[in-house]
Amino acid sequence: MEKIYHIGVEATLDVIGGKWKPIILCHLGKGPLRTGELKRRIPAITQKMLTQQLRELEADNIIIRQVYNQVPPKVEYSLSNEGKTLRHLLVAMSEWGEKRVQHLQAQGDNVALISKGHEGYLNF
Repeated sequence: MEKIYHIGVEATLDVIGGKWKPIILCHLGKGPLRTGELKRRIPAITQKMLTQQLRELEADNIIIRQVYNQVPPKVEYSLSNEGKTLRHLLVAMSEWGEKRVQHLQAQGDNVALISKGHEGYLNF
């Protein structure tokens, strides 16, 4: 059956929509990571949700899962060439979010941004 999108943003959100996928992609934009490293960088995500999101991103050819034949087993995730095309979108989202936090802080809202800047994934 043909999948129909009414606007382009639907196709984008179909692949990277949700709370966790853009965050995972930003971390992978800084270089390949193992599952445990991703979990440490995103402490609020459950292991089950992380695994599910990684599988979906892999199925959509946005990330690559590299399995190393060694003991103990080693699995590493990285952005695919298709995933790297999301760079401008992720940078724009990050810049918007940083400005949003600054605006909220200026209004007196109790909000903080732990990691300022997105330089880590500007060069992929």
